[in-house]
Amino acid sequence: MKISILVVEDEHAIQELIAINLSLSGYKVIRANDAEIALSILRETLPDMLLVDWMLPGQSGIQLIRVLRSHPHTKALPIMMLTVRSERQDKLLALESGADDYMTKPFSPREMIARVQAVLFKTAAKSATDTFPDSRAQQ
Repeated sequence: MKISILVVEDEHAIQELIAINLSLSGYKVIRANDAEIALSILRETLPDMLLVDWMLPGQSGIQLIRVLRSHPHTKALPIMMLTVRSERQDKLLALESGADDYMTKPFSPREMIARVQAVLFKTAAKSATDTFPDSRAQQ
């Protein structure tokens, strides 16, 4: 089964660029134009990862991440922020709000894919560590 990624991006051309590159890399892409649509999708299905823009109509990407981190169903969902905001304090705010990675626009599609893979790998490794019995505990 393909890994699914929800892309929350309001600019159609950027959303299309992201979706094409993710699809070509073998991912199933789900799209949302804003946080409200993303939350609606998340009520129905849980993707393997989210790519979120900061500046969305209505609720911002930061607000969306905070909502997702506060809910048990989506608390551990891997999230990468992809935004034009490039100031150090913006990056820190996003990471402190719960983003697993942060990438600025304009971006290299190849770097985006590499970062997606890295976030998914870290999440899988953490999940395996969380469920794997500690051998020291048995000694």
